Amino acid sequence: MAETRDRALEAAIALVGEQGIRALTHARVDERAGLPKGSTSNWFRTRGALIAGLAAWLAESERADFTADDASSIQTPAQLVDALSGVIALQTGPLALRTKTRYALFLECAGDTELLGPLLEQRRVFVEWTVALLVGIGARSPREAARALMATGDGLILHRVTVDPDAEIRPVVERAVRAALD
Repeated sequence: MAETRDRALEAAIALVGEQGIRALTHARVDERAGLPKGSTSNWFRTRGALIAGLAAWLAESERADFTADDASSIQTPAQLVDALSGVIALQTGPLALRTKTRYALFLECAGDTELLGPLLEQRRVFVEWTVALLVGIGARSPREAARALMATGDGLILHRVTVDPDAEIRPVVERAVRAALD
């Protein structure tokens, strides 16, 4: 049964990532997932429930990917540049649909902290990870530096998934990490 739910959620990510949040309907998810009609509504009765389920599942998926990385190996600015460049390349390449879905959900749920909760928690975890790494490489104001570094990364990610998929990553990240250490 959970396999059906996962197929529905994967299909929902693809739909939203390709066509935007308005494409998210139970019928379209069923069709995209190759499920019998009504399958998605068995798991998520309303569109709001489907959006909430998608946000929670997306955050869970990203957290699983995130914790799989070994952050303890990042001890120098160059290693941080490598790690952040790799994350951005992944989010704007193989995981671009998931990234577009995350942004669409942030915009759709902007006034609803309950719906945004799982995504905000995932972001908080990533902020804390970034702060810890910046402390480890000697940033003077790691919290402020993390905010600037993440804003730069978000801007670059958004630019790559919407305007210029071939925009260079590493030079931007190198500048941002250098600035974080000042």
